[in-house]
Amino acid sequence: MDKKIYLPILVLLFSLHNIQNTFAQFSVSGQLRTRTELRNGQGTPQVEDTVRALFTSQRTRLNFGYAAHRFKIYASVQDVRVWGQDASSINRITTDAYDGVMLHEAWGEISLVDTGKVIKNLTLKIGRQELVYDDVRFLGNLDWLQQARRHDAALIKFEHKGWTAHLGVAYNQSAERKSNTIYSGTPVGYPVSTNGMSAMYKSMQFLYVGKKLHFGNASILAFKDDFSKFHYAPTDVNKITPIYDRGVWSRYTIAGNLFGTVYRKFTIALTASYQGGQYREGTNLNEYLVSASALYAVGRKLSVGPGIDMTSGNNGSDPTKKFQRFDPLYGTPHKFWGLMDYFYVADGFGANGLTNYYLKTKYKAKDNLTFSLDAHEFVLPSAVADSEGKLLTKNLGTEFDFVLNYGMTKAINIEVGYSAMLSTETMASAKVKNVKRAADFSDWAYVMISIKPAELVFKN
Repeated sequence: MDKKIYLPILVLLFSLHNIQNTFAQFSVSGQLRTRTELRNGQGTPQVEDTVRALFTSQRTRLNFGYAAHRFKIYASVQDVRVWGQDASSINRITTDAYDGVMLHEAWGEISLVDTGKVIKNLTLKIGRQELVYDDVRFLGNLDWLQQARRHDAALIKFEHKGWTAHLGVAYNQSAERKSNTIYSGTPVGYPVSTNGMSAMYKSMQFLYVGKKLHFGNASILAFKDDFSKFHYAPTDVNKITPIYDRGVWSRYTIAGNLFGTVYRKFTIALTASYQGGQYREGTNLNEYLVSASALYAVGRKLSVGPGIDMTSGNNGSDPTKKFQRFDPLYGTPHKFWGLMDYFYVADGFGANGLTNYYLKTKYKAKDNLTFSLDAHEFVLPSAVADSEGKLLTKNLGTEFDFVLNYGMTKAINIEVGYSAMLSTETMASAKVKNVKRAADFSDWAYVMISIKPAELVFKN
């Protein structure tokens, strides 16, 4: 890692440590994670006779924390790259590579009340930070992606007697300016949201309220994100270069969750969400998501359970609503819609809604060794037509996901996975993935090794 990045962080943290007269704590932690992948139609069906892709990516992360009276500061520096993408004898100088050293998190948290007050847990957290809530369906750190996800935001946090209330705000700008607040939202490198959304929000505000219950947890999330308005020049007939205007299009999402354990062996997860307002292209939204799943412990080692996720979309019925569909915000879709990431990830699948029927199984052979096998059946809520107007089957395909997770030690974890997708003609159609000469069988395999030593803590 570049010493110009992490040395100033160390200097700052140790300087703060030296000037404190009360209890202070300094911590250091890190992670090295490599993932070797063999891709043959991951994310989108592969074109027939295409050669498989094989590569290894690596994330190296170094974290620093400092806590003292009524404040905390934290910084996380990470380097992400694919083996071999850099010349072996020089530093990175290219501008077209999106991996590399980056500041993943850098935040400070301040207690707004003294510890002696009745209300103890009222804090302000400011800076670059992960937003992780509930089962990470709507807000998550997307940790599966080597780059992960973070937000530049301010967060007021309140916790008291089982209640949690967080109020968050963010306002993005591309540079310091003397005038004008227009923001294009053009991201650098990787898509910033799900379903291939290509622009960051200009601003966002959310309120999260959660309550611990005797059998689980319940929560409500109200989230609003705003996107800069734009138009196209009359001469730009293909609508390639947007011209950004003052004002925003605002999208509103409200979601309710209930998680719990019934009769010790039976756990449930229920989610319902509505999305309104306007999408980033200005189209009106009237969308929904409903989800229900259950998991039953057959014995001490085996758990089995079904589930269903349903999301709305315009299903291609109205060309003027091309970009209208439910979007699960800034969560971790890899966890819900199949490990091959065909849906609600960077590749996208058009403006269609989706019904996902699934069955999950998990077998815990030992405390440090687990196996899981999931099956997904993906179906469109409404049929779509091919280029000749012929209605296609609603069925998109069936996916099987197998994962072996082995904790070699407390610091070393090995994960091996294999997934296969049996896709239909509808999956490859122009209304969904739009792949000509698509293979009806795709698979993907990976081996991921994570080394995460125990956190080092120093106290004065």
